Amino acid sequence: MRLGILREIVQMAFDSIRSHKLRSFLTLLGIMIGVMTVIGMVSIIQGLNRAFMAELESAGSDLIIVEKYEPGIQMGRLSEEERKKKDLTFEDAVAIEQECSLVKGVAVSLLARLSEPIPVKYQNVISQDSLVFGMNDQWPDVITIYWPSSGRFLTKSDIDHRAKVCVLGSELAEILFPHTDPLQKDIRIGAEKFTVVGVLQERGSIFGQSRDNVVGIPITTLMKYYPYNLSQLQILAVPKQHGTMQETIEQIINLLRRRRKVEFGKPNDFAIYTQDTLVDLFNQLTGAVFLVMIVISSIGLLVGGIGVMNIMLVSVKERTREIGIRKALGARSSDILKQFLIEAIFLTGVGGVSGVLIGFAIAFLVKTATPLPASVTPWSVIAGLLVSISVGLFFGIFPAQKAAKLDPIVALRYE
Repeated sequence: MRLGILREIVQMAFDSIRSHKLRSFLTLLGIMIGVMTVIGMVSIIQGLNRAFMAELESAGSDLIIVEKYEPGIQMGRLSEEERKKKDLTFEDAVAIEQECSLVKGVAVSLLARLSEPIPVKYQNVISQDSLVFGMNDQWPDVITIYWPSSGRFLTKSDIDHRAKVCVLGSELAEILFPHTDPLQKDIRIGAEKFTVVGVLQERGSIFGQSRDNVVGIPITTLMKYYPYNLSQLQILAVPKQHGTMQETIEQIINLLRRRRKVEFGKPNDFAIYTQDTLVDLFNQLTGAVFLVMIVISSIGLLVGGIGVMNIMLVSVKERTREIGIRKALGARSSDILKQFLIEAIFLTGVGGVSGVLIGFAIAFLVKTATPLPASVTPWSVIAGLLVSISVGLFFGIFPAQKAAKLDPIVALRYE
């Protein structure tokens, strides 16, 4: 019996919405925008998080990073204290390798700095946007993804003798040598001739930036033939034993403070951190974006909720006589309340489902048409639907109560 009454209430609510299609669409538009924003932005943020975490995992879990500046510092907005910091040097990296007994390996890199990208050329084929890195020989030992897929990596002899040899990223190798084995071929990096001794494993791209359109040369060779900025020098170290991360960091700090003559009691004049620091920094960034997304979606949901309340109040006014007739025929106040609440929830529920579908479409377009990754998560879909239904329940309760409390005699007299 109660199920039949509930089915009748749902049918009446649906008929009311169907008879006012345009009004109903305008009412649920705000809900659609709010839920769409939630789904779209959460999918992008989740995609970025997964790509970033995958990148960190590929580099290993016990990585210690030493740089001149703290992560996140904007190079154009340095404080006076930051500007006075001394640059790290290649010799610092060598000292860490030789004097820190807890360190297993040290990788060091330095990007060539020119006003324009350095062209990389083989015969008539030129790549204008390749990155040229100076590297030492220990990169494959520190980060295993740098093992070459063919040929060899740079050796200590290459570093010591400033050899003019190079290793190519897989994308650059395909650009310069689409149908030829690149090993032992001579290419030009700018004006200098180098011999290709290896091709690196494919690493893919992150945030639309290819990590395979690169060429690595001995860091000592880069310092001899190309301009550079030592403030961009990066040192990566890994401990010999897992679980000795903090002790290894302390050993590196003590060595660098001694080499850089930092007085006792004064803070380090260099930055040393782990991947956890990068994760925290990235989470802060995406958290700020998520907060903005919540504000935008809340505005849409608020507008939609106000629209629902307004349209329901109008509906109560229009159907006052109908409510009086139903009450005169035996309908209870709770039945009237349920009818209008179901109508409000149905409106916002349809808006929520529509917003979810549009959010899926946005995530798909972002993933296929832009370099940004996107990943729709089940919890965001469930949250979007629950929020949309809750909006209908919250903003629909006042009009529903107003309808339920109507005096049937007064309602029957209404014209």
